[in-house]
Amino acid sequence: MRHDLDVVVAATLTLLGLIIGFSFSMATDRYDQRKNCEEAEANAIGTEYVRADLLPSADAARVRALLVQYLDQRVLFYKTHDDDELRHINDATAKLQTELWSAVTAPSVASQPTPVMALAVSGMNDVLNAQGYTQAAWWNRIPTAAWVMMLLIAISANVMFGYGSRRAKAGAIHVLILPLVLAIALFLIADIDSPRLGVIRVHPQNLISLAQSLQAH
Repeated sequence: MRHDLDVVVAATLTLLGLIIGFSFSMATDRYDQRKNCEEAEANAIGTEYVRADLLPSADAARVRALLVQYLDQRVLFYKTHDDDELRHINDATAKLQTELWSAVTAPSVASQPTPVMALAVSGMNDVLNAQGYTQAAWWNRIPTAAWVMMLLIAISANVMFGYGSRRAKAGAIHVLILPLVLAIALFLIADIDSPRLGVIRVHPQNLISLAQSLQAH
């Protein structure tokens, strides 16, 4: 019976290790995706700020002013922890997106569209799409069902490991090692997978750098 229990515990721990490894890989992939989206947003906004020169001077000044406000909202989106503040940021972002699209398409509607103006419109489309991709990446999390299954397997492994250690009369430190290691591993996965509440978060370095550059400009 002792040998059979050891086999079951080893198999359960192996399965748990594989699941934790795959879950960690999923979490890090999503973290990298959020970082790439932040970089893409900064590039799109910076490119559209330059392409505003292709519009008439009055429209170009309005587009640049709106882009600066929009950039500030995007930086706040990455920094905020409060749900109420996040709702205000999302509302302000949606309003600015409408104004930006109207500002960049107004010259094309008022006059004959040209390929030069089309570049400005295309750049604004990239700005709006980049925000959508970022939001989708932040919503993309490890499913709750996967967390439940992983926790059930972890609890089962700990129970069997503790039962075997009790029969072998192992020390308290020996019994606590596995739960502690598993807790640290699961905390790390949950922290990386949480884009807003975790310790490991995506810092909007590219957006902040762009904001400083536009202020200097």
